[in-house]
Amino acid sequence: MEWFSRWKLVVVEWLAQAGVPEEQRATMALALFIVLAGLGLLLTGWLAVRLLKKPSVPAVEEQAVEPTVAEQEIIEPASAEESASLVEADDALQEPPVEPVVEESKDALIEESAPEEVVPPSEEIVSSPETEVAPVEEEVAPAITEAPPVEEVAAPEPEVPVKVSLFERMRAGLAKTQASLVGRIDALLSSSQSIDEDLMEELEEVLVTADFGMQTTMGLMQSLEERISAGEAADPQALRGLLKDEIRQRLRLEAAPLDLESSTPYVIMVVGVNGVGKTTTIGKLAHQFVSQGKTVLLGAGDTFRAAAAEQLTVWGERAGVEVIRQESGSDPAAVAFDAAKAAVARKADVLILDTAGRLHTKVNLMEELKKIRRVLDREIPGAPHETLLVVDATTGQNALVQARLFQEAVEVSGLALTKLDGTARGGMLVAIGNELGLPVRYVGIGEGMEDLRPFDPDLFVEALFEQQG
Repeated sequence: MEWFSRWKLVVVEWLAQAGVPEEQRATMALALFIVLAGLGLLLTGWLAVRLLKKPSVPAVEEQAVEPTVAEQEIIEPASAEESASLVEADDALQEPPVEPVVEESKDALIEESAPEEVVPPSEEIVSSPETEVAPVEEEVAPAITEAPPVEEVAAPEPEVPVKVSLFERMRAGLAKTQASLVGRIDALLSSSQSIDEDLMEELEEVLVTADFGMQTTMGLMQSLEERISAGEAADPQALRGLLKDEIRQRLRLEAAPLDLESSTPYVIMVVGVNGVGKTTTIGKLAHQFVSQGKTVLLGAGDTFRAAAAEQLTVWGERAGVEVIRQESGSDPAAVAFDAAKAAVARKADVLILDTAGRLHTKVNLMEELKKIRRVLDREIPGAPHETLLVVDATTGQNALVQARLFQEAVEVSGLALTKLDGTARGGMLVAIGNELGLPVRYVGIGEGMEDLRPFDPDLFVEALFEQQG
């Protein structure tokens, strides 16, 4: 199994470069191997089935071909005289009383055969269409009656997606976080008769494991204890309302929507580590701004990753916006320069610039981001007006570490939290805002174009704490 060990080392090294925590690398490498092995078995089985089915097809073809080959073998060696005799034999078959006529000349045969062949078929041709016309009319009638039901079935289908409200989509996206956080809180409070020290300790543990972080958890617990001492909560169910209110207050401090009217063009530089969904987020943002009537331009500043510019171009086509790009390996600052010049010349309302994914620990790559900022500011004073950091919610507290280091390097002004629907670690959203003071601009709650939503703290808390049933 030496090959497996080498393969595993390569995969683990790749996962390390992608920012996967060390304790998860071996498990993910084994899972990848199992998936690949399963796909190999499925492919082998499919090929075996195809091979088993193949012999039955040629057998039929060979049987069908044999008689034609036999006929060809009979016809090919025939001479001109033999072929002429065969034609005369065919004519003789069509005219039963013509045995004595074979001795006559060929011209006589032609004259006699022509009228006899024309008369009988002409009578048959006239009679056959009369018998076939009636069935044709009977077949057309039922075909017309079957068409209307198809239209009735297809009509109601487009009305279904319209009924899904934003609150329902947010609640569905937060289902895992709700089960991990609020579900455990409700189970804890329902099993407690009073608010005591044991209850508060267990509540603190739930908040920490939901990735609120120690600093945010301690601040929440201190505020709850002060309000309990003031008599605002007499029983465990009232404590639930206090916790909901405290989380809402901390999220409201983060809510600060983008002011696209403050500059023309309004420049947004998007940063983040590899694999968090920067390009997808840019495409969805462009779609939202276009739906608001804004003219948008995209800059493909990720010249390091293979096919990154092509991927952004695909998203630009979906959103109906133009993409400024250069060849792979070009200087990202040069792309930023071209994009800024084009945005000013075309009087675009919004310019969104993509950047290469990078580990937050790489100093030289962070310096590259600073260079891009200087180029943008030189061409459009004050740009970038928003430095949007995209973080993956599934990484939990690692997202908080990334946000802190990016903020120190490039002055991050807002966050877009992606893949919130795929994690139970939604508490880190509160931790980032509470510890870093960064506003959460957008949250991703699905794969669709409309599933990157401007962050609404009240809607978020109501969807998170909604009681089922």
